Amino acid sequence: MRVALFVACFDDAMFPATGKAVTSLLERLGHEVSYPPGQTCCGQVHWTTGYHREAAALARGFTGAFEGSEAVVTASASCAAAVRDAYPRIARSARDPGLARAAEGLAVYELTEFLVDVLGVTDLGAYFPHRVTYHPTCQSLRTLGVADRPLRLLRAVRGLELVELPAAEECCGFGGAFAMKNADVSVAMVADKVRHVRDTGADVVCAADNSCLAHIGGALSRLRGGVRVMHLAEILAETGPV
Repeated sequence: MRVALFVACFDDAMFPATGKAVTSLLERLGHEVSYPPGQTCCGQVHWTTGYHREAAALARGFTGAFEGSEAVVTASASCAAAVRDAYPRIARSARDPGLARAAEGLAVYELTEFLVDVLGVTDLGAYFPHRVTYHPTCQSLRTLGVADRPLRLLRAVRGLELVELPAAEECCGFGGAFAMKNADVSVAMVADKVRHVRDTGADVVCAADNSCLAHIGGALSRLRGGVRVMHLAEILAETGPV
């Protein structure tokens, strides 16, 4: 299959290793990966903060960049949710039926959905000998409904000890602009999340969104507890002895 890679602007600017990991994974499975150069921000933050005209312009650019793609895959659950859930509303707000049709014609998948549901694989031949806990980000959990797909992939990683995160479904407090507009609440929420992460005794906390991991990782770094954050894709891309 020819897969179009969608790299969220947050990842492109701050976590380029994640996009490389996704490419490595898909190529390992025998698929051709392309990177449409016209892609930019999906417009999620513009839409949620009330800049609807700007969001519509970005949505038109996004659908144009990925038009005709057999499958669009991203390591950002948040951005996948924006395209699938918000684009129809953006099109209605802009009174743009062409944008609505273009958005409907896109097959956009969050990485774990694509691996498990489309490709039908859970064992990627990964090796990661560490104690790991998984944080289900709000968009992956509530908007996309990825359910246990990430956990099924992690359980198949050789050497990995997966430990359950207490109160896993509680938000970490990032929420994009929420963390800036409601800083005190955001800090209190991430403090709870970090306490639960440390209670697991994990070496690594992973998730399907680098934005949430940046928030959690920033709080963890201040405690100097030795717990690091990694995107799920980067764990799945790790290989080692058979």
